[in-house]
Amino acid sequence: MERMDMRNTPAQGGIVVGLDLGTTKVSAVVGEVDADGITILGVGNVPCRGLRKGVVSNIDQTVRSIREAVDAAQTMAGVEIDTVYVGVAGSHIRCQVSDGVCAISGREVTHTDLERVLEGARAIPVDADRMILHALPREYVVDNQDGIHDPIGMSGVRLQVRVNLVTAATSCIQNVVRCVERCELDVADIVLEPLASADAVLSEDEKEIGVAVIDIGGGTTDLLLFADGGIAHTSVIPAGGNNITLDVAAGLRTPVAEAERLKRNYGCALGRMIADEEEIEVPGVGGHSPRRVARRLLSDIIEPRVEEIFGEARRRIEETGMLEQVSSGCVLTGGAALMEGMVECAQEILGMPVRLGFPVGVKGIFQLVQGPQYATGVGLVRYGAIQLGEQAQKRQERHGSEPAKQAMEAAAGAKGTRIWEWVRAAF
Repeated sequence: MERMDMRNTPAQGGIVVGLDLGTTKVSAVVGEVDADGITILGVGNVPCRGLRKGVVSNIDQTVRSIREAVDAAQTMAGVEIDTVYVGVAGSHIRCQVSDGVCAISGREVTHTDLERVLEGARAIPVDADRMILHALPREYVVDNQDGIHDPIGMSGVRLQVRVNLVTAATSCIQNVVRCVERCELDVADIVLEPLASADAVLSEDEKEIGVAVIDIGGGTTDLLLFADGGIAHTSVIPAGGNNITLDVAAGLRTPVAEAERLKRNYGCALGRMIADEEEIEVPGVGGHSPRRVARRLLSDIIEPRVEEIFGEARRRIEETGMLEQVSSGCVLTGGAALMEGMVECAQEILGMPVRLGFPVGVKGIFQLVQGPQYATGVGLVRYGAIQLGEQAQKRQERHGSEPAKQAMEAAAGAKGTRIWEWVRAAF
């Protein structure tokens, strides 16, 4: 069951590791779950050149980056990592609506019933080369009462659910799993990255009122819409921070690595925010000497691409007919969101309040993850904590006398087994 609600965080202890596979970086975040919440123990963050637009393009380079990130995280945390929750994204992600129904025969709804009704919603034909990642509930219906977000404990005869099914290309998921496996790690679950990012940066009030999350990664930009407390839409825009970098490299005739440095240090999404007299030094290509240019020129290259990304996001929101329902505005996450002027540019184009999304709800060395670029890693840890807690609750429903610690350990093992069976069965 894919519900992102920290009210379900388990009280039992456990180590959860989130692995964010991005186009430009791989991040590993280690968290410890206890009765007081989630404590960040360690973080590993390394560059990655093995993915393109969120899809594995070079297995060896991806494996190397994963291993380095995990080694750094477990050294800092002082724990041994053997299981991870892996985030995936990319233009191969699709979303569609489905319904499920099951009989509850007048008794109270349990976690097992929710699992049954979600399995019913999953039971629809999908293309042979695709697989279902998530069944995200939009609302439940108990008999004729609709608009229910959490039916646990309610009584009725029939339970229905309307969900957003998130599907992914089977080969892309297989390559991700193989990379993780070659690092001698087990995959506890595969998670949609913008789903994890949203959970790390949004409040319950924002989800209830309506909010848009725009996660600007290196290769793609992910759009997620919340309404009435649940996920109403998700889509992927095939452009991100790397497109801006390539524009800068071509426009200023400078190496890509230098273009990335200039973008990070001097880039601005709104040219009018820059003083006319500001200048920057641009390294040359092929032995040409560096030259000084107006910083406004760099902004003039960046601004059209940023406007294109936010313009496409607005168009997709309008297509869903939910522009008026996004009442609390938009939250930006991802490393590219840190560039100067991004919030102001987004506000102009989207026509709504915009803020940067910083991970919340964690403690420990949280200073290391206090940035929009770490929203996915922290969200994966939160997701893993919820999954372990829900599995433990279901075990207790079936075996009330079983100690809570044994329930969590069994749940973690069962989750890891199911993900491997699921991936292998697809091939």
